[in-house]
Amino acid sequence: MKQIIIEGSNKLRGTINIGGAKNSAVALIPAAIMGEGISTLTNVPCISDCDDLLEILKLLNVDTTLNDGKMTIDTRHVENKIISEDLSTRLRASYYFMGALLARFKHVEMYFPGGCNIGARPIDIHLKGFEALGAKVKKEDSKYIIEADELHGAEIILDFASVGATINIMLAASLAKGTTIIHNAAREVEIINIADFLNKMGAKISGAGTDEVIIEGVSSLHGGSIRVIPDRIEAGTYIIMGALLGDKLKVSGIIPEHLAILFSKFDEMGINYELGDDYVLLNKAKKIKPANIRTVVYPGFPTDLGQPMSVLLTQCDGISLFDETIFENRMGHVKYLNSMGAKIEVSGKQATISGKTPLHGAQITATDLRSGAALVTAGLIAEGTTTINDVEHILRGYERIITKLSDVGAKIKIVEI
Repeated sequence: MKQIIIEGSNKLRGTINIGGAKNSAVALIPAAIMGEGISTLTNVPCISDCDDLLEILKLLNVDTTLNDGKMTIDTRHVENKIISEDLSTRLRASYYFMGALLARFKHVEMYFPGGCNIGARPIDIHLKGFEALGAKVKKEDSKYIIEADELHGAEIILDFASVGATINIMLAASLAKGTTIIHNAAREVEIINIADFLNKMGAKISGAGTDEVIIEGVSSLHGGSIRVIPDRIEAGTYIIMGALLGDKLKVSGIIPEHLAILFSKFDEMGINYELGDDYVLLNKAKKIKPANIRTVVYPGFPTDLGQPMSVLLTQCDGISLFDETIFENRMGHVKYLNSMGAKIEVSGKQATISGKTPLHGAQITATDLRSGAALVTAGLIAEGTTTINDVEHILRGYERIITKLSDVGAKIKIVEI
């Protein structure tokens, strides 16, 4: 078990370089097994979720190498095996092996995926999509058996613009006979990254990044290469930290348009920043106006930035509202923020945040990945020492977070207990 210990109230100065997007990498890695041959991914983030996916590839007899962010995936000896409960439940993104294995082998057996406890995240939409493509789904306790004699194209209308379902159906449909159209598809930029990779492997996908994705099935795919796009959520988290503690803090390696909604909120709140082609420069904001944050699907404010953003709202001069519309358990960090001196009242999926409130160090616990990012942010601005428990959640999605923050002046360390 690990803890993060932070001595707060230190300015952040220097450069933080943003790594590859977690939400792209965790789909690109399973997608690679659909190609017959060797695929290469670059800018792969150094996070535990990617390590866990490599364990699944090893089970499937896929040879991999990973060196300095470059991953090679050799599928020439791939075997279709049952993905064990232990491996499936380590992370939510294990479910992308459903679409990938179904596409290549027309049969997959694996257990219900894991991930953060941020609310009910059923995979019904995924399964309905597979069934529309001609698959049969059988559930035995927590194990799924999905198989098809043949996959065929279909018109699929998603009940909700789910990122996971859009990607999973896109994977399966790439090797189906005929044309598949996904209506009400998610539009997140990570989906474009994955579609680009599949197309380089020989797929025929158009419309990624819009609400209508068209997939013309092909008979086989080959190896391909792709660079993982920068992680807009990692970037947004450090940008928020810069608004609170920056002293010419540079967050580099970003794609500014992926963060347009965050910068729009900063404009509304009176937070100054200097934006370059692939970076943003930030100083601590002296006076921050209150704001209302409502998380919605892309291109709206991302649910994964809602919790870190709520820490910024505690430092606004007035009352702000935080309205989470995607998941019902995004408020796990609030009681810990209140124990540090925040004034936050929660009603269901909404929080009323009264500021400005000074924060002080405390013993707190990360309940999920983005909760953990919020608590690190709070610890950095708090007076005194903050100790965060269950930090394994944080390490799932933020590569080398201790090193990156230490290098710009934070007094932060990780310890084994």
